[in-house]
Amino acid sequence: MHPTYELTDAGDRYFDGLVDKFSRSLYQAPRGELRLAMLDYLLPQMLQLDQQPVLDVGGGLGQQAAWFAERQHPVTMTEPSLDMLTYARHWHREAKALPCEAMAYVHAPLQDLRQQAPGPWPLITCHAVLEWLGDPRSAIAHLTSLLAPGGQLSLMVFNRDALRFSNAVKGNLEKALSDRLEGKGKRQRLTPISPVTHAEVVEWGAENNLEVASVAGIRVFQDYLRQPPTSDKERETLLALEKKYCQQDPHWRLGRYLLYTLIKSETSQ
Repeated sequence: MHPTYELTDAGDRYFDGLVDKFSRSLYQAPRGELRLAMLDYLLPQMLQLDQQPVLDVGGGLGQQAAWFAERQHPVTMTEPSLDMLTYARHWHREAKALPCEAMAYVHAPLQDLRQQAPGPWPLITCHAVLEWLGDPRSAIAHLTSLLAPGGQLSLMVFNRDALRFSNAVKGNLEKALSDRLEGKGKRQRLTPISPVTHAEVVEWGAENNLEVASVAGIRVFQDYLRQPPTSDKERETLLALEKKYCQQDPHWRLGRYLLYTLIKSETSQ
């Protein structure tokens, strides 16, 4: 019997009990390695970075928080899963040797951050979070309320259009045609419950006076390969291919994840 999981009252999926699965399946596997490599490549291009404070919302196992802390940003990492937050705190201290003063930790869901970490923040990261929420649209409003005027929101979402294309490639034609793409969030499988489209991000951003400054696709090609790379040379070639086309139309639109920089209007409060 596989364990089952319950969504929160808000319809969100948390990941208590899944630290090992996340670590093994996402970050010790080629897809996770490529995702982190692409973020390492894209974030310095897409963000104005000057060691400003960062709020990392739904920081998971702490990789993105560590990336900013290693670049001398004071980081506050928030995470609703206590298991994930405990792992991240230990990993930051033991494996990454980050000084205690570089990191702060908040055990809270996104919806509670107006009380727990109100800011306003010059830079917020929210990567691979919206697709696990029952109401991703309202999450944009919550994030905007935490952002300083002129502040940057680095948002990464699971791409619904890529999920449809992937299902078609795998032969799940009826599923793709009927657009039954959402996961249920009840088991260990990590199919998001609320995959998001580019049009939705643009619309929700405009509702909150957020301008899309830049967008890129993460894992544009990798998930559709018939044969995954088997050598370091092939992996290097794939990474070069991903870097070359991640911001070129139409290729970025089929990235498994879409990465955005959204800027809050200077006149917004």
